[in-house]
Amino acid sequence: MKKISILLAACTFVLAACAPREVAPVASQSRVVEDGGTGPYKVLMLEDPSLPEHTVFAPQNLAPFGKKNLLPVLVWGNGACINSPWEHYKFLNEIASHGFLVIATGHIPMTDERYTGPMSTSRQQIEAIDWAIAQNADKNSPYYGRIDVNAVAAAGMSCGGLQTLENSTDPRLKTIMICNSGLFINPAGAVPNMPMPAKEKLQEITVPVIYILGGESDIAYGNGMDDFHRLEKVPAFAANYPVGHGGTYAKPHGGEFTVPALAWLQWQLKGDKEAAKLFQGEPCGLSQREGWTTEKNALID
Repeated sequence: MKKISILLAACTFVLAACAPREVAPVASQSRVVEDGGTGPYKVLMLEDPSLPEHTVFAPQNLAPFGKKNLLPVLVWGNGACINSPWEHYKFLNEIASHGFLVIATGHIPMTDERYTGPMSTSRQQIEAIDWAIAQNADKNSPYYGRIDVNAVAAAGMSCGGLQTLENSTDPRLKTIMICNSGLFINPAGAVPNMPMPAKEKLQEITVPVIYILGGESDIAYGNGMDDFHRLEKVPAFAANYPVGHGGTYAKPHGGEFTVPALAWLQWQLKGDKEAAKLFQGEPCGLSQREGWTTEKNALID
């Protein structure tokens, strides 16, 4: 009996020694949002000391990620060019929990109070991409060799969508996602200090684009749908859910907007054919989901 106990203890020790150690992201401050999300990888919302004025949503344990399971990257710009993702953190956290590294512009929202500091800039999305690529190459970083630097998306809501469109020709991007936003048909309607690319900018885009809008009551609906109809050289999809300009970002796990956003990223950045069914085919999967209306150009299928 004693020999069996010793043998079991030895086996337990060997298994423990061989088990992969947890690798945690670096955080100067952090917060667990909605139990880390509903995806297979529990997420930590954090501030990394090496990336000022950004909020990172990363798996709490990075050990499962490597050559055979890399982390695609999503960089995000906030509504109203606010320098904190305080309105969108549930939505972004949920996306990250499905195996993405999400980097939002601005200071980490440690409380639910509205951020009232200076506006963000389009440049901060570029800084986020630069940082992710540098972390992947840094042997001293917990992200070393774990990031898919060839699978990067930019996205944003309202003013953040305009920031994304301003950065849309960055050659490192594989897709862009424009939420409750679009280039102004009439620039007189813009808020001061917002990015203001001309409509001609759309013809410079070379990657697939999705517009996720709040239906006709969304103040960005006209601008966004006008953008969509001008995109003829790249795959483009428009999804509308009738909730107005505010979307569903603040609802549990980001609400209904998370459905097409996550599926689009899974398709475009991970090659997920099941996720692609939400956008491909006649009728496409999303159009059969209650509340959604969709439109796509001929290049989607």
